[in-house]
Amino acid sequence: MISIYQLKPRFQNLLRPLVQRLYDNGTTANQITVLAGIVSLLVGLLVAGFAGHAWVFVLIPLWMILRMALNAIDGMLAREFGQQSRLGAYLNELCDVIADSALILPFALIPGVSLAPVLLVTLLAVFSEYAGVLGPMVGASRRYDGPMGKSDRAFVLGVLATGVALGWLGAGWVDGVMWLVAALLAYTLVNRVRQGLEEQLETPPTA
Repeated sequence: MISIYQLKPRFQNLLRPLVQRLYDNGTTANQITVLAGIVSLLVGLLVAGFAGHAWVFVLIPLWMILRMALNAIDGMLAREFGQQSRLGAYLNELCDVIADSALILPFALIPGVSLAPVLLVTLLAVFSEYAGVLGPMVGASRRYDGPMGKSDRAFVLGVLATGVALGWLGAGWVDGVMWLVAALLAYTLVNRVRQGLEEQLETPPTA
């Protein structure tokens, strides 16, 4: 299934010199993970607090770009510089769902936007990530299948927030996009379960 996640290796190659510099300065993967989670929460609270002013939604796409970079950086520090840890695994998954929720929920505060699709997207984003995390429990890998993975959500929500900030998209558009994202998230959830089960069946038993 096509997903923006498939572009991650190229994105990582662009960031590799910066990652090396951060490692040389003593920065750890867990520090980057927590930083991304905290700033996402602060951005979400700031946007929610001024949701009546459309321009504030420009903060979401700007932060989404930086957040995607930080998410790539923490993974590279962990894998390529021997910083993988059990704590890091917990922080990575927990900070991601907290950040997602913090950046999705403010859309519900836009005048005229329905609460139901925004809440549904928030819940399905959590559920789809949980489905991906469950992969190792059945003998498969952590599943990142699309079509509405984390990177895809960041792109769609960033474009949507930009349209809101510029006054191009009103409440009706937000509702429509949210319902569409919810449907794609539901499919993503099912797809991750299916792909995890198929991967497990294809994995030969260990001697």
